[in-house]
Amino acid sequence: MRVIKDIIIHCSDTKPKVDIGAKEIRQWHTSPPPNGNGWKDIGYHYVVRLDGTIEKGRLVSRAGAHCYGHNAHSIGICYVGGRKQDGEVGDTRTKAQKAALTKLIYNLVQIYRCDIHGHHDYNKGKPCPCFDAHSEYTNIYRKAVGLPPL
Repeated sequence: MRVIKDIIIHCSDTKPKVDIGAKEIRQWHTSPPPNGNGWKDIGYHYVVRLDGTIEKGRLVSRAGAHCYGHNAHSIGICYVGGRKQDGEVGDTRTKAQKAALTKLIYNLVQIYRCDIHGHHDYNKGKPCPCFDAHSEYTNIYRKAVGLPPL
């Protein structure tokens, strides 16, 4: 079994009304270059759709392909969005996505006792996930491991 140290939050880099899920992202990731990555499977372990539906991606028992240098010991979660309608990057999470992410992260932290970060915490050149995941989910982490909120 893998040792999980981090949950890493990503966005799909899509505009607000682009309703995709694990199937479409898997297609992007597995298609050969130049249109895809040519990977064997989707890089994320979970995808959170616009309506809050949580879809499974790659099995958690397998290392992801979502954050170079950190895949072996992390779980990758991608929320659909991250681009505003005008094309600028931004936090486009719906209320349903925020609720689903909170629940999923809480459950995973209870199981793995792992920290939460955004992709940009490890890859400084990327705005993904367009918000500070570590700060936003600190109290979810604390609650899941039995610590009082800050």
